[in-house]
Amino acid sequence: MLFDADMGLANAQLALGCRTDFNFSHVLSGEKSLREIIVTTPQGVRLVPGASGIQQLASLGEMDAAGIINAFSEMDEEIDYFIVDSAAGISDSVIAFMKGTQRRFIVMRDEPSSIADAYGMIKVLALEHELNEIYLIPNMVDSQAAGETLFRRLDDVCQRFLGITIGYLHSITNDGHVLDAIRAYQSVVEFAPGGAAARDFRQLAGAIERLNPIEGADGGIQFFFERLSSNRHAQ
Repeated sequence: MLFDADMGLANAQLALGCRTDFNFSHVLSGEKSLREIIVTTPQGVRLVPGASGIQQLASLGEMDAAGIINAFSEMDEEIDYFIVDSAAGISDSVIAFMKGTQRRFIVMRDEPSSIADAYGMIKVLALEHELNEIYLIPNMVDSQAAGETLFRRLDDVCQRFLGITIGYLHSITNDGHVLDAIRAYQSVVEFAPGGAAARDFRQLAGAIERLNPIEGADGGIQFFFERLSSNRHAQ
């Protein structure tokens, strides 16, 4: 299950090639229940669509956070993985979603602004909120070697100035098929299964599957709901 938690500029439904008549804004307004907005994509993924182009949803307040918690508390689906795709930045809602998950994956490119943003996010998560299980995913790199080099550079900085280490699983190679797939409203794994990016996404998925279970975490939607709820009470 994928929760598109970018409440201001959600677009997961476009990348996965499915139509969504309703989104999370209808849940927060009380028009629909969470069950009523979930769709199944052509790939078999259960998608919780976020809202796009609704400015007030880009920065959720405490009441909206309570609405999200209440919405997910009703879910009892058996799922393999629950993925939360959050917006960029360090807004309260983004941090709340990060705290509600078992692992955090930071996607970055080899550009000064992207590196600075990734470091800032890691610093906030690790130092201010004492979160671990932070992994870096270098994106649009020239090769796996270039991605590993980028990871080591940032990991060295984190060790030196933050006193922490971050994890690494796999990089995504720069591949023109990605943009073509988006234009075709398909995932790149379907559009160009033999391409470099599709290969990297499969290898990244395999690396995530091989990660050891986190002790004390039941997983799934219930874990996410409980973590969001406890974070809200702690505030």
